[in-house]
Amino acid sequence: MRTTLNIDDKLLETVVEATGERTKSKAVNAALKEYIRRKHVQELLDYWRKNPMSDEDYQEYLENKKKQLEAQEERWAFLESLRDGTALQEGACNV
Repeated sequence: MRTTLNIDDKLLETVVEATGERTKSKAVNAALKEYIRRKHVQELLDYWRKNPMSDEDYQEYLENKKKQLEAQEERWAFLESLRDGTALQEGACNV
């Protein structure tokens, strides 16, 4: 999806270097994914501090989180295929 953003040039250069990606778009996407991952980790740590879990509860939490992340990745892949036009070619979208 194309979006116009005003991003500090030095900050963007730093993100490209830090991620090791070859394009600015890929670097920004990698940085956003890492931000979300860290946010989830922090939420989990905060939750654990307030609500200690049994091993069974923890396993259930991990299974649910894995399902959520898989669903999110499927949505991202689908949106990416829409952007690339492959969804229409593969018949994933009935228009």
